[in-house]
Amino acid sequence: MRVRPKQFGRIMAGVLAMLTLMLAVRASAEDSAAAAQNQIRVALEKWKLDFNAGDGSQVCALFAPDLISDFRGQPEDTYNSLCANLQMALSDPNKTYQYDLEIKEILVSGDLAVVRLVWTLTLRPKSGGAEQVTREPGMDIFRRQADGSWKISRYMAYESPGAT
Repeated sequence: MRVRPKQFGRIMAGVLAMLTLMLAVRASAEDSAAAAQNQIRVALEKWKLDFNAGDGSQVCALFAPDLISDFRGQPEDTYNSLCANLQMALSDPNKTYQYDLEIKEILVSGDLAVVRLVWTLTLRPKSGGAEQVTREPGMDIFRRQADGSWKISRYMAYESPGAT
């Protein structure tokens, strides 16, 4: 079979159009993943600021209603039990809590994202005395919600050995 010059030109134009479309789709997916990573990073930083400000009305906003969480040595938490625990900590008359955040990695695939991170918790007695600092490495699984926001649906964390 012999290809005529006009046919060859049409074939090449079709191939170039397909390659251009494939590159555009890939670039769009990369932009979408980068946007999701940024939204997740902002949500985590906002949670840290809300928690450290003692804003009990906002500390549950990061978590999805279907949340299941595991923290070493503790019973499995749901959205309701975790929120109750967070609000109880914030209203503790004897201690203040402060979190610092280190995000190690955010991987996004479609409507799911995995975040490797380390929370550092500083607990200070309000009456004075020694503060306690614990590092809590963990992995959060975010799910894009119907409204487009990203919320933690599952997480696992533990205290690093050698906490003070």
